[in-house]
Amino acid sequence: MTEDNPRQVLRSRFLAARAETDALFGTVRPEAMYDRPIPERHRIVFYIGHLEAFDRNLLSDAGTGQSEFDRLFAFGIDPVGGDLPTDGPLDWPRLEIVNEYRDRTRREVDRLLMSVDDEQRMNVAIEHRLMHAETLAYIFHQMPFERKMGARDAALSRRESKTESIYIPAGQATLGSRRDSATFGWDNEFEQLTVHVPEFKVDKGKITNGQFRRFLEEGGYNDRSLWTDSDWEWRSAQEISHPVFWVRRGDAWNYRSMFEEVPLPVGEPVFVSHAEASAYTRWAGKVLPTEAQWHRAAQPGCGIEGLIATGWEWTSTEFAPFPGFQPMPFYPGYSEPFFDGKHYVLKGGSHRTAPAMLRPSFRNWFQPHYQYVYAGFRCAERGEH
Repeated sequence: MTEDNPRQVLRSRFLAARAETDALFGTVRPEAMYDRPIPERHRIVFYIGHLEAFDRNLLSDAGTGQSEFDRLFAFGIDPVGGDLPTDGPLDWPRLEIVNEYRDRTRREVDRLLMSVDDEQRMNVAIEHRLMHAETLAYIFHQMPFERKMGARDAALSRRESKTESIYIPAGQATLGSRRDSATFGWDNEFEQLTVHVPEFKVDKGKITNGQFRRFLEEGGYNDRSLWTDSDWEWRSAQEISHPVFWVRRGDAWNYRSMFEEVPLPVGEPVFVSHAEASAYTRWAGKVLPTEAQWHRAAQPGCGIEGLIATGWEWTSTEFAPFPGFQPMPFYPGYSEPFFDGKHYVLKGGSHRTAPAMLRPSFRNWFQPHYQYVYAGFRCAERGEH
C-alpha cells in the first residue's frame, strides 16, 4: 500500500491529529487533570477519554456493544446558559483507569483503521479531533500558568492601528459547498447556495485590543443602551467588565497568553463574545456583518485583511440549515440540535484552527455569551453609493 492510497493518506492524517491532541495533553501537569478551567465545560479528564470513545463509537459497526466508559465519555457539553455542571473530581474515574481505557480503546481503533474504507467517517474522525485540539487549546488557555508546562509565547503586536472601511459593491456571494464536491464537508455546509448581497461597507481589519480598550474606557460595559436584554442580563449577572483574556494590573491592562502574562498587545485582534462584539458595534454606530456579507467581502480583490486564521469572526447570522440540509446518517446530532436560534455563525478560523477547516464553506457556531473562543469581529455598515 503506497502513501498515495487514499485510505493510507487518511490514516496518516488521523494519526497526525492524534499526535497533536496528545501533545496538548502533555502541557497539563498531572495534578491538574481534574481541573475545570471553563465553568461551562467538562473537567479535563473527560477529554482524555472522549476523543477515544468518539473514534471507537464512530468507526465500529452499529451493532457493536458499548461499555460503561464508552457511554460516559461519549458526549461533551454545549456551552449554552442555564445550570453549570456540578460534578466533582471524585465523580470521575481515577486518572490511571482513564488512561488504561484510552490505551485499550486506542488499540481497538487502530485495528479498525486497518479495515475501514468509509472516507466520510474517517474525515469526521480527523476533523472532530482537530476541532477538539482547538477546544483544548482555549480551555488550557484559561488555566493558571503553574498548572501547565510550555515555552513562552511568540511576541504579539503592540502597534496601534486605525479603522478603515472598504466599500463592497452589490453582488453575488456563494455560501456552503456542493454535495457532489470531492472536498469533505460537514452536513451544515450543504447544499451550496448563491445569494444577492446589497452594497455595504466593512472594516478592512478586525477590531483590535487597542480599539476595544477605548470602548471599555468610555463606559461601553456600563451603557445599558448598547446591550440587548439577554446580553445585559448576562453581563450583569456574571459581572462581565472586560474581555476574558485581559487582566487588570493597576492602571494598565495585560493579556493572558497561554504560558505568560504580557502587556496588552494593542495591535492584535480582540477576542470577545458575540454579546461584547455586538455592544461594540452599537457604540461605533455599526453592525456585525452577516454570513453572506463575510463571503462577499472575502472574494479576491476586495482588500479585506485577516479573514483566515487570525481569529474566528462573529457574524449577525443565526446558525441555521441551508436549503437541502440533510443530517449525517451516522452523526445526526452534529448540527441539527443547534438550529435553535441561540447560536451564531462564525467564519474564518483562528491560529489554532487546523488548515483543513480553513475552507470557505466551513461554519463554526457558538451561543452569544461564550467568551473563551479565539473569536473576534469586524464592523459593517450600509453602503452610501
